[in-house]
Amino acid sequence: MTGNRSSHIRLTSHPGPQAHRWALRWGAATPAARGPVIGSVTRPQDRNVIGAHGGSYALYRALAVSAGALSPLQRPDLANTHPVVEIGPYPQWSEPDRIVSLDPWGHLVADAFADAIGEGIDIRPTIAITRARLNMAELNALLAAGALAADGQVMHAGGDVSVAKAAVDPVWWLPGIARRFGVSEHNLRRILFEQTGGMFPELVTRPDLDVFLPPIGGITAYIFGEPRDLADPRVPLTCRVHDECNGSDVFGSDICTCRPYLIHGIEECIRAAQQGGVGLVVYNRKEGRALGEVTKFLVYNARKRQKGGDQAATYFERTECVAGVQDARFQQLMPDVLHWLGITRIHRLVSMSNMKHDAMVAQGIQVDERVPIPPERIPPDAAVEIEAKKAAGYYSEEIQTPEDLQRTIGRTLDRT
Repeated sequence: MTGNRSSHIRLTSHPGPQAHRWALRWGAATPAARGPVIGSVTRPQDRNVIGAHGGSYALYRALAVSAGALSPLQRPDLANTHPVVEIGPYPQWSEPDRIVSLDPWGHLVADAFADAIGEGIDIRPTIAITRARLNMAELNALLAAGALAADGQVMHAGGDVSVAKAAVDPVWWLPGIARRFGVSEHNLRRILFEQTGGMFPELVTRPDLDVFLPPIGGITAYIFGEPRDLADPRVPLTCRVHDECNGSDVFGSDICTCRPYLIHGIEECIRAAQQGGVGLVVYNRKEGRALGEVTKFLVYNARKRQKGGDQAATYFERTECVAGVQDARFQQLMPDVLHWLGITRIHRLVSMSNMKHDAMVAQGIQVDERVPIPPERIPPDAAVEIEAKKAAGYYSEEIQTPEDLQRTIGRTLDRT
C-alpha cells in the first residue's frame, strides 16, 4: 500500500478463539449468568458477537457517520427507555434450544447491566416495549357498521385501538439455529459467510463467537389486552402471525389476501380482548416470502405475462423459476417470539398456513382452533393465490373464493 496507509487491512483482528471477559452462556436462567450481548463497533475489545446492533439499520447508521451527521463514538442514553409493561422471565427463556433467534433478556439490559453500562461498556437493548394506539380505515368501517363495538378500553369511540407493542431485533445463537434446521454449525457458518459475500469473516474465523446479529428486519408484536395473560393457558388467546407484505399491508394491492387477513386478525384480537381474553398479532419482516420485494414484483410480471394469463397451476412454478425456491420463510424460527412471550397455548390461530401451524406445534405450543379468512374478504384478483395454496397443501381445510361463494349461494337459491 502507498500513501498514509502503512499497513495492510486484515480480514479480522482476531483470527482465532479468544478468552473473553464478557462470555455468553446462552440459555442461562438470569441475565447476569447469561452475560450481555455486546455488538459495539467502538470498543472492539468488548465485542462478544458477530455483526452490529440495529439489523439492516446498521448500514444507515454507517452512512450517517460517513456523512458527518453522527459521531462514531455516540452511545444511546437509555434513561427512561425501560419497558412500559413487564414481559417475563418465563421458563422458556432458559429451556435448551427453545429460543435461538432473539435475546429473551434484550429488553432488560439497561437495568440488568447498569453497572457495566456505567463503566463505559456499550451494551444496547435488542427489544423495546411501549404502548400505542392503532387506527385503521377498515376497523373504523367495522365500528360504524356495528361489527365491532367501542368499550373505552380496548377500542375507543373514535376507532382507536389500545395496544402494547414490542419491537424485536434478531439475535441468532448459531449452535441453536443449526440444530433447529438440522445442519452442522460448521456448514451453517460457512454458507452464511459465503452467501453474504464475505461480509462477516468472523463466521469462519471466530468459532468462539456463538452469537450473530444478522442485518435483517425484525419482528413487531402487538398485544391486545393484558400482556401477562399471554402466558396463562387458561386465558383465551387469539393470535395472528403475519409475514410482511408491503404492497397489500400498506398500499392495499388486491393481488393477495395479506391486508384483508391482517385486518381480520386484528378484528378477532380486539374481540378476544373485549371478551376477557387476549389478542396477539406478530408481524415478521419477511417480504415476498423472504425473497424480497424486487423478486416478488418480477414474479408478478412473469405470472401475468405467461400464456393463458395468471393461473393457479403455475403460481409457485413461476416463483421458483425466478427465485429458485417457492418460499424462503422457513417458519422454524417463528415460534421463538411466542416462547419469549411465555405462550404455551393458542386457543384461536387466525391462519390457515400449515407451515406456521406445524412449526408452532413442533415447538410444543398447543393450537386449539384455526380460523380461516372469511370468503367475502378475498379480493377477486387474489383468487389465483388461494387456489394455488389450496392445491399445494398450504392450507389444511377448504376455504371458498368469492366465486365459490357465489356458486354456493346460487345452488342454495336454486334449491329454494
